[in-house]
Amino acid sequence: MNKDLSLGFSPCPNDTFIFYALVHGKIHADGLVFREPLLEDVEQLNMWALAGRLDVTKLSFHAFGHVQDEYCVLSAGSALGRGCGPLLVTAAVGATPKLSGRRIAIPGKLTTAALLLQMFLVEPCELVEMRFDRIIDAVCNGEVDAGVIIHESRFTYRERGLVCLQDLGEWWEKSVGLPIPLGCIAARRSLGVGKIRTIDRAIRASVDYAFLHPDRCLPYIRSKSQEMDAEVVRSHIGLYVNDFSRDLGEEGRAAITAFLQKGRQTGALPAGSRELFIG
Repeated sequence: MNKDLSLGFSPCPNDTFIFYALVHGKIHADGLVFREPLLEDVEQLNMWALAGRLDVTKLSFHAFGHVQDEYCVLSAGSALGRGCGPLLVTAAVGATPKLSGRRIAIPGKLTTAALLLQMFLVEPCELVEMRFDRIIDAVCNGEVDAGVIIHESRFTYRERGLVCLQDLGEWWEKSVGLPIPLGCIAARRSLGVGKIRTIDRAIRASVDYAFLHPDRCLPYIRSKSQEMDAEVVRSHIGLYVNDFSRDLGEEGRAAITAFLQKGRQTGALPAGSRELFIG
């Protein structure tokens, strides 16, 4: 008898788009049975992964670098791409401010955004952790000098009078020549290769369904999203869900490998001893 699988992903539109068909029984899941999914901010999911709480979970690639001996990356469900990385923003200024010693908000210490910022910075700064949806307000009210924004905030920061100091994804792409790997779906290695492959196929089928029937997914997506504007939701999905979300392919795997190697070189990630991807 199959054991029910625990599942976690974020309430952001890209994740709810990807998982809509799976959690609503719209695709054949090859006998897999998932419990009611837990929808949480990605940093909470990152912390749960450190504790090994979930069988299948969304993770930042930064967090994955800390748990890769217990989890492997699935081929389906990831967020990678070009022109979709975190943005370092500040209040409108006449000249680019020096960042040395400044307070910079990050959306959690294990987020990919936080590690990208650490790779980018050449001077010491004070990093302030907070939920991603608080960062714009914190920059606007002067609680911090700058902030790294992700998710829907990419589409709304200009409305609040903020300016982009650095597109961290663009910096990565120019430095490395590969798309920026933001987040993945990871499965507990102890499930075994056979079951992990079945989970991967089910998530790929869920992605395919969403691409074919995007309007059917929209009510569920908007019910979970922080940003209810339909156009922003569609823009979010268009930015973060792409061919890499269906299958990483060679380029996607190369980008992930390069990101984790760079993280180890900076001393932010431990050395890993296992293959990153399912067999």
